[in-house]
Amino acid sequence: MENQASSKNIILNYGGILGIISVFQGLIMYATGNHLKPHWSLSVIAIVLLIVIIVLGIKKFKTSNNGFLSFGQAVKVGVGIAIFSALISVIYQYIFVSFIEPTYMEQMAEIQMQSLVDQGYSEEQIEASQEMAKKFSSPGITAAFSLIGSAIIGFIISAIAGAVMQKREEDTF
Repeated sequence: MENQASSKNIILNYGGILGIISVFQGLIMYATGNHLKPHWSLSVIAIVLLIVIIVLGIKKFKTSNNGFLSFGQAVKVGVGIAIFSALISVIYQYIFVSFIEPTYMEQMAEIQMQSLVDQGYSEEQIEASQEMAKKFSSPGITAAFSLIGSAIIGFIISAIAGAVMQKREEDTF
């Protein structure tokens, strides 16, 4: 029972930290006017932070569990951190597109359309692309993709970290 409470606290603490960092990154991008066309380096920074915080969370769990960690526990903690942070980010995104910048989706659609025009797409291809984008740009669909994507990435990171850091009690005898 102690491990369950410990993993829950670690998931909430480290996921909360990662979620808050993501929100601050979004607010900084908005304040500097880079929210519509962010630089690729911001994605690299976000992934590095995700990896570091998940690994630190798994390491903290291992330390609080007397140095023992199973692969399953590592995955549970890592995916939990990723999903909780994504949930915070999804809430922020909803607030952002609903209240802070209600025209964000239209602005992004315009940027996407201009990009397709610049790449030489035909009007039919552009219209088809816009119709497809409209179907997937609702807040519910966006939130679902964000949560699923975070769970998958969190699983990959925590599976690698768990494979490296695992130490079971039966391994010590």
